[in-house]
Amino acid sequence: MPVDESLRTAADLRARMRERRTVRMFSPDPVPEQVVLDAIEVASTAPSGAHQQPWTFVLVKNPEVRRRIREAAEHEERVSYAGRLGEEWLEALRPLGTDDVKPHLTDAPELVVVFQQRYYEEPDGGRRKHYYVDESVGIAVGMLLTALHLSGLAALTHTPSPMRFLGEVLGRPRNEKAFAVIPIGYPADDCVVPNLVRKSLDQVVVRV
Repeated sequence: MPVDESLRTAADLRARMRERRTVRMFSPDPVPEQVVLDAIEVASTAPSGAHQQPWTFVLVKNPEVRRRIREAAEHEERVSYAGRLGEEWLEALRPLGTDDVKPHLTDAPELVVVFQQRYYEEPDGGRRKHYYVDESVGIAVGMLLTALHLSGLAALTHTPSPMRFLGEVLGRPRNEKAFAVIPIGYPADDCVVPNLVRKSLDQVVVRV
């Protein structure tokens, strides 16, 4: 790529990604499922330890399953907000205006639950360890969010804690551990987001 084209592309991406915001208020309007599938495929191109690709993306469409996920997530969140999180974490969350009610889990037209594969199960029942699983899946989720935003969709990374219920509700195998729940769609007409300020480039870059 010529240098001038590279500079234009980088500046355009920077400007477009500056507009990305986490959304918690979704419109129920449907989105093109192929856009979501393409974004998942982009995510699956992420680098991974030993190229083991230790991720599973579960696209949840069934309304009853979505209801069960929301019910279980809100139960865990009620416990967390009642004290399990600790006052320091609750204080950090207050500017975001979050609480234990999670309508995005049923309102958003698409829901992706990302699982990390802690190890690979051989056909004979043996196990093969996966390496750098947290890092690999974290990079993949970042690429998923970027692809969704650049495709015109809004998303939220929701991480109820603990998340064991997700594997149970979705019937995932024992080698998979839930990593994040990502509602996807268009912002609701009355959507609002916190008035946050991102760190400047000079605050996050150190030249040595």
